[in-house]
Amino acid sequence: MVFLRVAGGILLLAGIAALGFDLWQYVQSSGQSTSQGFHLTAAGELWYRLSPGTLNLTQAVTQRYVLPELWDPVLLTVLLWPAFLVLAVPGLIFFALGSLRRR
Repeated sequence: MVFLRVAGGILLLAGIAALGFDLWQYVQSSGQSTSQGFHLTAAGELWYRLSPGTLNLTQAVTQRYVLPELWDPVLLTVLLWPAFLVLAVPGLIFFALGSLRRR
């Protein structure tokens, strides 16, 4: 139970950080004449910024050794979703499951 709460808290904080980064980029670009509005960073884009090698390795391993159909369309679709949702929603679920008490 403690593990779920800790993992949920870490994912939730990471989701909030991703949203904060998107808001910070919007505020930084709002003073420029070429501002294109608010942009939510995709999960795959964030992953690539942080560690491009592991993203490529995950794709290769999934397609070669696990199941090619798992990468496209399943994981590829998730990687196109906003990063803060991909991180925060499982974080909330893990945190809630870890907070349940046994009777």
